Amino acid sequence: MPTTIILGSQWGDEGKGKLTDILCAQAQICARAAGGHNAGHSIKANGVSYDCHLLPSGVVAPNCMNLIGSAVVFHVPSFFKELNDIEAKGVKDIRNRILVSDRCHINFDLHAAVDGLEEVELGANAVGTTKRGIGPCYSTKAARSGVRLAEMFNEEYFERKLRQLAAGYKKRYGDLLKYDVEEEIARFKQYRVELANYVVDAVAFMQDAQARDAKILVEGSQALMLDIDYGTYPYVTSSNTCLGGIMTGLGLKRRNIKEVVGLVKAYTTRVGSGSFPTEDTGEVGSKLQQIGGEIGVSTGRKRRCGWLDLVVLRYSCAVNDYDSLNLSKLDVLSSFDKIKIAIAYKDPETGEELPSFPADHSLLERVEPVYHELPGWNTSIAEVREWSALPKEARDYVEYIEKFVQCKVKWIGTGPDRNDMIHRP
Repeated sequence: MPTTIILGSQWGDEGKGKLTDILCAQAQICARAAGGHNAGHSIKANGVSYDCHLLPSGVVAPNCMNLIGSAVVFHVPSFFKELNDIEAKGVKDIRNRILVSDRCHINFDLHAAVDGLEEVELGANAVGTTKRGIGPCYSTKAARSGVRLAEMFNEEYFERKLRQLAAGYKKRYGDLLKYDVEEEIARFKQYRVELANYVVDAVAFMQDAQARDAKILVEGSQALMLDIDYGTYPYVTSSNTCLGGIMTGLGLKRRNIKEVVGLVKAYTTRVGSGSFPTEDTGEVGSKLQQIGGEIGVSTGRKRRCGWLDLVVLRYSCAVNDYDSLNLSKLDVLSSFDKIKIAIAYKDPETGEELPSFPADHSLLERVEPVYHELPGWNTSIAEVREWSALPKEARDYVEYIEKFVQCKVKWIGTGPDRNDMIHRP
């Protein structure tokens, strides 16, 4: 490998879990760097579907050690629930193949209670979060009032910090805050015992792994357009989902990185609020949603759908510097007579095309996409495994994307199963 990084290039839900699952067969370590249990990665292998939220997708691979990295916000109940759920589906030895950084900040149920109240306060401008406490947890981290996993093992200190945190929120929200700090403290008395075998110094762990040239696979969470700095702010997540966030979240050595792979869906989807220039709220969007099965793994919400946006992908390539792309769910487009691709944005007030992806969200809300139209292939490509077996129109679609963003499409997804993938070396 020795280190391969898989990142989402759009607004998430591109299919990172599937490629991670495929490449885990060669990996010794699979790691998550940032985010929390708001992420949702789906894997389908041997007829069994697995949903990972906090756990890396490598837990499904029998010979792969897994690490939850230092920039993850760690929700303890979700960690144990996921372990139980995946064990129930027949995955063996999972508890001996998962470790958690002692530098992770703990995402308390307190944070989830506050998350809901913050969304209510925003009213019509609500971000559309999963209400799982991710934003409030990162906020307390930045304010230096959060609690790290390492601090959990000092019981007196841990309980004092959590009570102080709860008191601060109670002062702000009063009776609107429905939360029992003593109940959560009581649960952590058991968590403290149960977590002892999983918590490690991840810096030392990664240092050792890289020193022995271990094959490491890093699975990004969410995607570039949800990055706190580079995404469609404020309608973003609260962590750095970009390549830089991977480096800081895991302490990776830059010289060890062999390949950075960008996941891009053959069309575009988004969950929650925020600008989405190519969104189609009519027949096309409904058809993409239905055929693609676009339901959020973490939220159960229907995803907003539209044509592929190459302005977004080119911007994503500029920030993350992908070595290659994995184009997922190409099979979903098989029944369209014509396929559109956004290649530019136009400002309707001036009639001028924008030179790049704008930071101003109010401008992004009013832009009009400029589309290039390509003929569809009108035949099923489900389970096609060879590049040469794709219809010419499908190959033309892939090559147009490559030429526009100047990045090779190395993998092409043609169905939901692990084996429904074309590899172009």
